[in-house]
Amino acid sequence: MTVQKLKALTSFVLLLFLFGSVAAQSKLTDKLPVDPNVKIGKLANGLTYYIRKNNRPEKKIELRLVVNAGSILEDDDQQGLAHFTEHMSFNGSKNFKKNDLVSFLQSIGVEFGADLNAYTSFDETVYILPIPSEKKENVEKGFQILEDWASTVAFENTEIDKERGVVLEESRLGKGANDRMQKVYLPKILEGSKYALRLPIGKDDILKNFKYDVIKRFYKDWYRPDLMAVIVVGDIDPAEAEKIIKAHFEALKNPVKERARISGELPARTKSEGLVVTDKEATHHYVQIYYSTTKSKPDLTIGDYRQSIVKGFFTSMLNQRLQELTQNSNPPFLYGGSSLDDFLRGHEAYTSVAVLGKGGVEPAINAIVEENERARKFGFTANELDRVKKTMLRNMERGYNEREKSESSGYAEEYIHSFLEHEAIPGIENEYNYYKEFTDGITLEEVNKYAASVIPTIDKNKLVLFTGPDKAEFKIPTNQELLAITEKASRTEVKAYEEKTIATSLMDKAPVAGKIVSEKQNKDLGTTELTLSNGINVILKPTDFKNDQVVMTATRFGGQFLYDDKDRFNAEYAVTAVTQMGVGSFSPVDLRKVLAGKSVSLAPKIGTISETVSGQSGSKDIESMLQLNYLYFTQPRKDNELFNSFVSKQQAIYQNVMSDPNAVYQDSLLKTVYKHHARAPRIPQPEDFGKINVDRALEIYKDRFGNANGFTFIFVGSFDIATIKPLLETYLASLPSSPRTASFHDIGLRPSKGVINKKVFKGTEAKSMINISFYGEKPYSNDEQLKLQALIELLNIKVIETLREDMSGVYGAGVYGGLNKNPYNNYSLTISMPCGPENVDKLVKASFDEVQKVKDNGPSEVDLNKVKETWKKQYEVDIRDNGFWAKKLQAAVEIGSDAGEVLSFEKRVDALTPKDLKDAANKYFDMKNYIQVVLYPEK
Repeated sequence: MTVQKLKALTSFVLLLFLFGSVAAQSKLTDKLPVDPNVKIGKLANGLTYYIRKNNRPEKKIELRLVVNAGSILEDDDQQGLAHFTEHMSFNGSKNFKKNDLVSFLQSIGVEFGADLNAYTSFDETVYILPIPSEKKENVEKGFQILEDWASTVAFENTEIDKERGVVLEESRLGKGANDRMQKVYLPKILEGSKYALRLPIGKDDILKNFKYDVIKRFYKDWYRPDLMAVIVVGDIDPAEAEKIIKAHFEALKNPVKERARISGELPARTKSEGLVVTDKEATHHYVQIYYSTTKSKPDLTIGDYRQSIVKGFFTSMLNQRLQELTQNSNPPFLYGGSSLDDFLRGHEAYTSVAVLGKGGVEPAINAIVEENERARKFGFTANELDRVKKTMLRNMERGYNEREKSESSGYAEEYIHSFLEHEAIPGIENEYNYYKEFTDGITLEEVNKYAASVIPTIDKNKLVLFTGPDKAEFKIPTNQELLAITEKASRTEVKAYEEKTIATSLMDKAPVAGKIVSEKQNKDLGTTELTLSNGINVILKPTDFKNDQVVMTATRFGGQFLYDDKDRFNAEYAVTAVTQMGVGSFSPVDLRKVLAGKSVSLAPKIGTISETVSGQSGSKDIESMLQLNYLYFTQPRKDNELFNSFVSKQQAIYQNVMSDPNAVYQDSLLKTVYKHHARAPRIPQPEDFGKINVDRALEIYKDRFGNANGFTFIFVGSFDIATIKPLLETYLASLPSSPRTASFHDIGLRPSKGVINKKVFKGTEAKSMINISFYGEKPYSNDEQLKLQALIELLNIKVIETLREDMSGVYGAGVYGGLNKNPYNNYSLTISMPCGPENVDKLVKASFDEVQKVKDNGPSEVDLNKVKETWKKQYEVDIRDNGFWAKKLQAAVEIGSDAGEVLSFEKRVDALTPKDLKDAANKYFDMKNYIQVVLYPEK
C-alpha cells in the first residue's frame, strides 16, 4: 500500500468516525432515559414499584415502603401523628403482634435501629427493611411486613398509650437551644407556608392527649396505594419479586372518598428583613441569608441534566473560594457556603451561611456577600473550571467503575427520590457518558453566565438570620443592623478573583528508592507480607470487592504519652497543626488544587499510645497517595499565618462550648471518672489552643513521623502486587529511618474505683442523661473480647425491650464497651440513657435488674441466637469490605494476635453458650465498682 493510499483510507475512516460521533451525540431535547437495569411498574390501584437485581451484598434484599405522606398533610388536631403512625407500624398489625415483628426480624439477623428503621419528614414516610434472601419463607415474610405496614397497622389503644412515652422521649431529645431558636425563626423562613406549622415531631400536648380515632383517621386518609411505592433491590429474581408484589399489594384499595394530596406551597418573599435570635445555651454564632424561594423542577431532558452539571461546577468553585478565606490568619468566618439548592420539595432557594469567628457578624457577612458578588460580576477562571471538571469527572468515573459492585441500599435511596420527587434515574452508565460528552463542551463563558443568573442581586428580597448565644463579649446586632450590614456589603466594589500559580504535581522528582528485602505469603488470608530496607513492614491484600478502591492504614506504637505533661497540647494538636499548615510547598488549599482529578485522601494521627496513618485512593491514584504520604513524613510545612488561623478558629469554635448542658455534663463525667488527672481526656477549652507552640508541635510531629522505622503499612483493595511493589520501594522504602524501639508509655491513667454517684445540674429543659460505667483490669484475649461483645449485644436487646417497649421510658438506650490490651489490660462497660428527670431512678433500677438477670440465669437460647444471627449476617457483608479487612489486619498488628481468626469468626460465634455470657456478666459487671453520673436540669 502506498503512503498516498494510506492517507486516503485514514481520511475516510476519520470521516466515518466524525459522522458516527455526531450521530451518537445526545439531543438536548430528548427525554432522559430510565436505567434499563430497574423495572418500574404500577398496579391498577396506583401503587408504584421499582425492582432491581443486585448482588452487593449477596444473599440480601433491601425492601422499602415509601408513603408519599408526611406531616404537611396533618390536620390541626394531628400534629405529630404522621410520625406517631410510623412508630405504631412496629407495634402490631394483622399478621404480627407487637413483639413478634421485631423478634422475628432479630431471629433472622435484622437489627432494630441499625437495619430495620423508618423516618418521617414533612412530605413522606419511608420504611426500611433489609431481609436475608437465602430462605424463601423469610423473603415472603418481609413482603408481608410491608403489606401490613401499608394496610393493617393495628393501632390498639393500649399500645398507642404506651408509645406516647417513647415518642415524647424522642421529642425530648430534640429540645434545647436549637429547638427554642428554631421555633422563633422557622415561621419567618417558611412564612406563608403550612410547613412552618407542621414540624414532623409535632406538639407535645397533642402527642399526650390525642384521641385514638385521630391517628386512625390519618392512617386511613393517607396510607393508600396510590400514594405508595414498594422498592425491591437485591439478590432476587425480578420476575419473582414482581409476582410477590402483585400478590401482596394488588388487592389494596384506595378510600372511596379520597382526600386530595396537597403540595406545600412556599410563596416568594415580599420584603427584606433581618432577624436576630439568641439563646443562652447556644454554642455557635451563625449568619444565614435566605433569598426568595422559587418553584423547582426535576431534570427531565438530557439538556436538563447537562445544566445540572453546569450547576455542580458553579457550586463547587464558589465554595472552594469561600473555603480559601478560612485559611487567612484572621479568617472572616469559621465556615462559609453558598448554593442554589432544593429547599423543600418542589422549591429551591439561593442561600448563604457562615459560622462566625472572633471577628463577629460584619466581617463574615462582608466576605460571603462579596464572594457572591465577585462570582456574579466576574465569574471564575479557566484554571478553576479545569480543576473542577477533572475532579467531578473522576468522581463520576469511580461511580461507573463500581457499577457492578454498588450497594443495594444506594440504589434503593435513588428510587425513593425518583418516586417522591420525580428525579431522573438514567443509570450510572448513561450519567458517566453524559459527563464525558458534555464536560469538555461546557465553557467558562457558559458557567459564568449561569453564575450571573442565579446569584441574587442587591434588590432581591431576603431574610438575614443571626442565631447564637447572647454573650456580653460578642456584639449582637439588632434586626435592622443585621439587614443594613448585608445591604452595605452588597454595594461594596469587588475585583476579579486572582490566584497564585502552583506546581502541577506533588513532587518534582521521585526520592531515591529503597528495596524489598523479604517477602512471604499467607495463602489463607490472601496476604503478602513485605519487609523494606528501612525497617518498614507492609501487608498487601489485593481484593475484588471494589473495582476502584484502595484502603491504606499504617500503625506503630509511640504516641502523645511519650511526652511530659507540659507538652500535652503540643503533642495532642501536633498533627492538626501540620494538616492546617500543609506539606512540602503546598498549603491545604494548594493541595486540593494539585490533587484535582485524583481520588486521594490521607490523614496522619498521633494517638495517646501510637501514631497511625489512614488513607484511601482510587486504583489509578495509588502513586499520588504514596507521594502525599511521603510528604507528610518528610516535609511538614511551617506557616505561621495558617497556624495562627488554626488557633483562632479553634478558640472561636470552643468559645461557648460550656454553654451547652451536654458539654458541662461530659466534662464533669470525664473529671469524675479520671479524678482530674492532668492527661485525662477532656472537653477542649479556648485557652488550650493558646498553649500550643508551633515550633515545639512541629518538633514532636517530626519526632514521631520523621523516622519511619517500625511502621507497618497495610494495603487492601483493587491493586496488582507486581505493579504496587515498585511504588512501595520508591515512596515507602525511601522514607528516613534509623533503628528505634517502637514502644508506648503507660502514664498510669486509671478510672476511679468504688461506687461513685454524681449529679450534674445544668440546662433549662426537663432533660436528663444517665451514664453508668464499669471499669476494671482483666486479661485480654480475642475469645474473651467476643464473649464480652456478645454480652453487650444481648443487653442492648433486653434494655430496649424493657426500658423502651415495656416502660416507655426512653427513645433509645445503649450498652457499649469492650476489652483493651494497651496500654494495660482493662475493660470498660457503659450503660447510657437519655430520659426525663422523673424517670431516672426507675430506669437505673430496671437496667441493673436486666444485668442481674443475666448474672443469675444467663440469656435465653432464643436471645443469644438473635445476637449470633445478626453477627453472622453482618459478617457476610463485612468479609467483602476493604475497610473491614484493613481494620482487622491493623488490629492484629497492634494487639499481636493472629489475623487468621477473622476467618473462623462464624465458628467462634456458633460456639458461644449462655454460660459464656453469664460468666462474662459476673466477671465484668462488678456492682461494687461503678461510676454513675446523671445530668439533671438546673434547680
